[in-house]
Amino acid sequence: MSQAVALKSRLGAILRSTSGNFLEQFDFFLFGFYAVNISKAFFPTGNEVTELLLTFTTFWLGALMRPVGAIVLGAYLDHIGRRKGLILTLAIMAAGTVLIAVTPTYASIGLAAPIIVLVGRLLQGFSAGVELGGVSIYLFEISTPGNRGFYTSFQSASQQVAIFVAAVIGYLLSTQLDADTIADWGWRIPFFIGCIIIPFIFVIRRSLEETPEFLAQKKHPSTSEVFQAMAENWPIVLTGMFLSAMTTVTFYFITVYTPTFGKKVLLLSETASLLVTLLVATTNFLWLPIGGAISDRIGRKPVLLTIAALALLTAYPALSWLVADPTFAKMLMVELWFSMCFGMYNGAMVAALSEEVPSHVRTTCFSLAFSLAVALFGTFTPLASTWLIKTTADRASPGFWLMFAAASGLIATLVLYRNRRVVPATA
Repeated sequence: MSQAVALKSRLGAILRSTSGNFLEQFDFFLFGFYAVNISKAFFPTGNEVTELLLTFTTFWLGALMRPVGAIVLGAYLDHIGRRKGLILTLAIMAAGTVLIAVTPTYASIGLAAPIIVLVGRLLQGFSAGVELGGVSIYLFEISTPGNRGFYTSFQSASQQVAIFVAAVIGYLLSTQLDADTIADWGWRIPFFIGCIIIPFIFVIRRSLEETPEFLAQKKHPSTSEVFQAMAENWPIVLTGMFLSAMTTVTFYFITVYTPTFGKKVLLLSETASLLVTLLVATTNFLWLPIGGAISDRIGRKPVLLTIAALALLTAYPALSWLVADPTFAKMLMVELWFSMCFGMYNGAMVAALSEEVPSHVRTTCFSLAFSLAVALFGTFTPLASTWLIKTTADRASPGFWLMFAAASGLIATLVLYRNRRVVPATA
């Protein structure tokens, strides 16, 4: 096979494997951006803060299903294969997306409305528990020597494309429809667009090939063997969870929570908040492969430690500067700084964790570690930020949550590399 043909084949594999990530993050971002509208449609209480808290709680409860999905579906991927598993996760995710898109409002069907929305979120969370991990491991196993950080970075990069597309759609809607129309029914349009692209993504993913590394394994572990190996490797799972906390918290702050933060906390326009999010998605996409490629050259540890330390030192001061006199320009500057921290760190982190988990249960252990981080830290970010601001009356208080995540990443990196000699990742 010529070099050009091999490159084309790998690019195709990246596109096919990351297509489901696009759908996942497209819907997750929409849920966060239209949280105010969703809260009034499904959780009307008469108190705006309470409605938002209920909406973000539903968002978070869906994430609690991620560890369950990581264990159940992760064992399936480690036993039956990456390709079949990723097709199954896409089907489950699609079902949850459709449910949220078509559910009538509370005013129409009463208590059934928030229950159905919750079921949709639980299905999405169950699927997402292994979608991200499964794609990360797939990219890890098809990568070329010395480029694992670069290849695995495209798992998260595909999510940034989803956020960009969702932000563009939201921006266009905000310019074509008035606020009342969007609040009434217009917010559903992007969700319906997500439903329309589901068949296309299925076609793409069905053409996915199994990874050579999985096919080369002489024996694939049974479900019980996967569970046993996972239990034996709980220290790396726990360390991976805290290693991933920095990624998940920063990501959900600068994407899912940013539109609400801009509109309701900083009192900027909806258009300004959308534009910031759109630009953040763009810079995320650029920083991720840069972080992965740099870690391929100098090693994962220096990148992880440097970025986590920078985030720890700057999170609260940056937000304090922003909330003192909120403007579009200042919000953009702060969010782009957090975007750099997220992209550089995550670009190195995915490869670092993939290299540490045992190969025969790689999907399960990676997915569980990351899913726990998402459930306990990442998707908790909008709820934690809303609660912190309400409790402390300090609009910069979400910075404390970001600092906690950065400290977790810093300590986890030191623990991860404590007992082994660190060499450049190309070695």
